[in-house]
Amino acid sequence: MPPRRRRKPAAPRQINEAAQLADRLQAAGYTKRDIARIIDRDPSLVSQFYTKNKGAAFVTALQQVLAAVETGGITDVPELAAIAARHTQRRTTASGAPARVRSKAVLITPTGSGAGRVGAQAIASGSTPLRPLIAEAARLGLRLAFTVRLAKTGYLLPSGSRTDSPGIRRGVIQRADHTEERSYGSAQTGGFDAADFARRVDAAGGDVTAAVHQWLVETGRIREDAHIIHLEIRTWRPR
Repeated sequence: MPPRRRRKPAAPRQINEAAQLADRLQAAGYTKRDIARIIDRDPSLVSQFYTKNKGAAFVTALQQVLAAVETGGITDVPELAAIAARHTQRRTTASGAPARVRSKAVLITPTGSGAGRVGAQAIASGSTPLRPLIAEAARLGLRLAFTVRLAKTGYLLPSGSRTDSPGIRRGVIQRADHTEERSYGSAQTGGFDAADFARRVDAAGGDVTAAVHQWLVETGRIREDAHIIHLEIRTWRPR
């Protein structure tokens, strides 16, 4: 019986320069989500530096950001984002024109009605799919409401309390997993100014989850350590 051939060990996978720079930023204490905010892109793109060899267009920006962190002592994410923006160039077509950016359409009807919801995975990365909806609602002068879901123990006010969310006919939805959904704002109560929430999102560096969480904490509705696990945004045109 002829001897079996031994397989050669696989060569170590080489990661591209964008991924190497992202690794160095993570070693400096930044998460992939932070890096995505710095380059003003979705966190999934940062993951694709490693899995799909993407990120070449951001190498210069990431080099400048890393230099700012390591030698300039700059640590604030918005400041680093401003540095990255100066060194990020749009892709161009063969004719030299700026390439179109692929993005999901924001669906808001002529009456101002729109909705978007995200689950645990998007929540963890800042609920970025909801940001265009809020920005467009702000641009159109719309009102908005939202529904959050978190552990019952995360709420500070009693279930069904009118102080918490008065006049919401949906009331409270209790789940078998000891979580609870509560709605804030409605057409009946006037809801919230979308422009105000857009400003909150911008102040949070584009993190919709953080902006909503901060509002709930500021208004005494949830504990600071509570974690949102579901978020829904609804919009409409004021009468």
